[in-house]
Amino acid sequence: MSALDLLDRPARARRPAAARAAPAEEVVVLKFGSSVLRSIADAPRAASEVYRHVRAGRRVVAVVSALAGETDRRLAEARALGLAHDNDLLPAHVLLGEEEAAALLALACDRIGLDVMPLGVRELGLAAVGPAEHARPMGIEGGRLEAAVQQHEVVIAPGFGAVRPCGRLALLGRGGTDLTAVVIAAELGLDHVRLLKDVDGLFDRDPNAGDPAAHRFEACDWATARRLGGKLIQLDALDLAEARGLEVVVAAPGSSGGTRIGAQLAPPVAPADPRPVRVAVAGCGVVGGGLVGRLSADPRYELVGVLVRDPARPRDVEVDPALLTTDADALLARGPEVVLEALSDGTAGHALIRKALQAGLAVASANKQAISVDPAGLAALAAQHGGRLAYSAAVGGGSPMIETLRKARAAGEVVGFEAVLNGTVNFMLDRLGQGAAFEVALAEARAAGFAEEDPSADLEGHDSAAKVRLLAHEAFGRLPEALPLDALKAAAPPVAAGVRQVGACRLEEGALVASVRLAPVEDPLFLGLHGERNALRVFGADGRVWTCRGRGAGRHATCESVLADLRDLAEV
Repeated sequence: MSALDLLDRPARARRPAAARAAPAEEVVVLKFGSSVLRSIADAPRAASEVYRHVRAGRRVVAVVSALAGETDRRLAEARALGLAHDNDLLPAHVLLGEEEAAALLALACDRIGLDVMPLGVRELGLAAVGPAEHARPMGIEGGRLEAAVQQHEVVIAPGFGAVRPCGRLALLGRGGTDLTAVVIAAELGLDHVRLLKDVDGLFDRDPNAGDPAAHRFEACDWATARRLGGKLIQLDALDLAEARGLEVVVAAPGSSGGTRIGAQLAPPVAPADPRPVRVAVAGCGVVGGGLVGRLSADPRYELVGVLVRDPARPRDVEVDPALLTTDADALLARGPEVVLEALSDGTAGHALIRKALQAGLAVASANKQAISVDPAGLAALAAQHGGRLAYSAAVGGGSPMIETLRKARAAGEVVGFEAVLNGTVNFMLDRLGQGAAFEVALAEARAAGFAEEDPSADLEGHDSAAKVRLLAHEAFGRLPEALPLDALKAAAPPVAAGVRQVGACRLEEGALVASVRLAPVEDPLFLGLHGERNALRVFGADGRVWTCRGRGAGRHATCESVLADLRDLAEV
């Protein structure tokens, strides 16, 4: 069977991409196969792959296969009941595996603060005709996919399945999730689709077989891809991609390279031997402990040291005692290439960042108090000594506020911004607005891992003020001279629903006017923030507006932002 039947669709699907209404942001289609999303343990790394594209300003459609072994298990169950091949009811049972994997990835993406919409096979609306186990796709109907892409950062769809005219489900043949991803990319008018595999591209021989002579194609033509990639990529997917003028990128998660399959062929070359990046972590609390756990399970990084106050203190992550040190100089002496700074003390964090930058190291920090003391001075120190500094997690947790502001500033002059910047306070205001007592709301924030034992920096507005200063530095290249604060107090009158802590800064006659205020809001962007979620709106001088939102507190969201900085620093 050939997927080229999709070319026979009505004219709507054959219109050139430029004639379609597209989302404002770039869209990328990522396919996660069972070789990379093997079990629930792989979901965090898959979510990281989605996050790095969202952080870069793209909207993502993630297409997922069932977890490893799940399709065979479900087929065996059906066969045990005596169901023959091409039974019309078999696909519905098999595709539960894809829908389960899509739901798991959606949960992992939501945990780090992404705005995600999972779709089922029927909701996706991929129509197909032909046999129940190897149907031919005819296109995507109903408009549900395009609407979801326009309304959400991430759409997650199950692959391998389609709906036949009779209303029953069908499979798209073995490897059919590749075909689903190609169909979606073609229907959205994109120029490429990214298939994520357990190898970083198409090789002239199987690199997993241990042959050191295996070379990778950076560019590969269709004929070579069909000859060498039949086990790696579904041939129906290659046929359709070629017919629709769609490049296919085959890569491993986290890779910026891989193989581009299209009209061009380049000789294969020996891939670079990846060496793990040496990383040190300062702090092993909520954020630092999360970083230690993620780094310990990632072969791309070598954890060389962890700075703590008390090595004997019980922790919720396993750490090799040999990695622990209480001395910042001893930590740097272990030869890290990147330092991840997640200390709870701003003064200690600032001192460590300066030492690391003076040593020419790269630093990623989640410590807004440490960075906001003198962001310009730290940037100058990094430039002087060849170090590099990133601090996305210091503002907005998992919400890419720094990246959004830089994007706005790159497009033109910025005249102001406003934001909900503190996850702890937003969580508490949400609960207070529902009628909870102050102490109850604070206890719940602590239990959820958002509030520190001493929450005064959050409640008095100092945490948000530090973030306003950092955003002002990004927007205007300078800090506001005054920054009045409103404090959230236990003895204050009851909080009404819809009150938010809003940090703002605007340019007025050459001066920066900034504040952190508690006030009722009607703006849907801020009013719709519940729990620990944060959001930012940036105003351009030309009237354009940029926004972003996400989880502003918590281990998983903040760690994701730090790890994204780490990936960027490691690639330079």
